[in-house]
Parts: sequence; structure tokens; C-alpha cells
Amino acid sequence: MDFQGNGASLKGYLARPTGPGPRPAVLVIHENRGMLPHFPDVARRLAVEGYAALAVDMLSREGGTGTFASTDDARDALRKIERDQIVGDADAGVAYLQAQDFVRRERVGVMGFCFGGSITWLLAVRNPEVKAAMPFYGSAPPLDEIPNMSIPVLGIYAGEGQRIGAGVPDLEAALKVNNKTYRFQTFAGANHAFFNDTGRRYHPEAAGGAWRETLAWFETHLMS
Repeated sequence: MDFQGNGASLKGYLARPTGPGPRPAVLVIHENRGMLPHFPDVARRLAVEGYAALAVDMLSREGGTGTFASTDDARDALRKIERDQIVGDADAGVAYLQAQDFVRRERVGVMGFCFGGSITWLLAVRNPEVKAAMPFYGSAPPLDEIPNMSIPVLGIYAGEGQRIGAGVPDLEAALKVNNKTYRFQTFAGANHAFFNDTGRRYHPEAAGGAWRETLAWFETHLMS
């Protein structure tokens, strides 16, 4: 599906739950190789659990992930996009969800993976419309923006080979000193991108645990 936002036509995948609405909603932000099939699948899994879910293709302005010859090409294209534009497109996804009559506009969360985890952190500190966030192995936002964060955040990280996780101690210190609501969950034995069941680093046990954490977090902060 296409929707208008942030001055452009953006591409996305929308999954809706069955049953009466309106329902809480979750924005899903993909990894650094674009909108691969795994991310619409995450949206569908969220819909099964009662959430409207929108996965946005952050390569929409470049024609969409599907127009690239390889995932390496998609990754290289993402690297060239200004971070503020990507955050703005994610904000547009939140606004789109809020405008739908099947969504509880005051109950929109965000989750993202890798590159998308970093964008999730940025929305957590910059977008007051977001009510809960779950960054999966995302780089920390600028620590001087942590005081702006007003929502609960659960950060999911891998225990092995985790360059990104090296920034967690400083991030946690900033969250703690600013009295923010947060938690970190690190999965020992799992590597970066362990949640993606189409990738070579998929770790079934860690992915299952992270999914249970996801459902519990959003149940507490969005569904109630």
C-alpha cells in the first residue's frame, strides 16, 4: 500500500487484526537492507496478537526496496539518505496509523531492527506521539536527547559479537540519571539480527524469548 506523508508518497505494508476496533498499533521499521519479506511478516504476527501494524519501506523515495538488484545495493542506498528524512518518514507512519478509525490514536508504539532499532531510539526521544518503543539491537540516540524521552523503552540486544551493544552502558547511565522508564534484555549466545528467521544469524530460542518480551511489553504499555 501507499500513503502520503513527509512530503512524499511512501510505501508500506499494513496488517489489521480481526475483530472489533479500534485497536492499538505498532510501526515496524526494517533492517539496513530494506523492506525484505521478514518485516511484513512481523506486522502480520502483530496483527494476530490484536495490533494494527504498519511496516514502512524507508527506500520509498528511491522506488522501494524491490527495485534494487541486491540487498547490498539497498543497503548502500539507505546509507545515502539523510537520517532526518528517515525519521520524518517514520513519523509519517505514526501519523498515518493515528489517522485510521481502526486505531486507538493514543496507543501507537514502534519497534525496529538494526538500522530500524536506531530509528526507533530516535523516535523514542523525538516523537511525543509514540507511547512505547522496542528497539532491537539499535545504536543509542544522542545522549543529550535522553531528557526528552517520555515513554517506556525496552531495548533488545544480542550477547555475542555485539558491537552495537558496547554503547549500552553509557546509554543506560543516561536513562538512569534522567529517571526514565526502560529495560534492557540481552540474549546470551545470540548474534546481531538473531530475530530474523530468514537470516543466517537466526537464533530460535533467543527469537522466541524476544517475541514473548515484545508481546508482554506492548500488552502493558499499549493494550491496557
